[in-house]
Amino acid sequence: MSYLLDTNVISELRKGRRADAGVVGWLEQVGADEIFLSVLTLGEIRKGIERVRPQDPTKAQSLECWLAEVEAVHGEQILPVGIAVAQTWGRLSAKDTLPVIDSLIAATALVHGLTVVSRNTRDIERTGVPVLNPFSGPGSSG
Repeated sequence: MSYLLDTNVISELRKGRRADAGVVGWLEQVGADEIFLSVLTLGEIRKGIERVRPQDPTKAQSLECWLAEVEAVHGEQILPVGIAVAQTWGRLSAKDTLPVIDSLIAATALVHGLTVVSRNTRDIERTGVPVLNPFSGPGSSG
């Protein structure tokens, strides 16, 4: 089985020792070749960096380094939003009003036969795409 990590999962891993034990434990059981990211995740991380930059340039620089590392580590396993994903997204969006990024992530997973890994299960489940929430503890869904 292969997985498409949502932004909340990849961001959780940045926390190091403070990362959610469920996420860390799940990831330790999955092979690196089974993990994929969407270019949209990189865009969401970039958005976060740019929002932080005016208030905390040092933190923004640290996040820049981390983003570069994410790109280097995942390289070929970063999936684009191409024609097939766009067409699938259009079909999903016609059926239900969903947040654009979430529905594009779901469309990417459908096209590539992936399970979405996210804390935000509610919106993904509405698309019929398989979804897994590795977060532990109360309040870890939805």
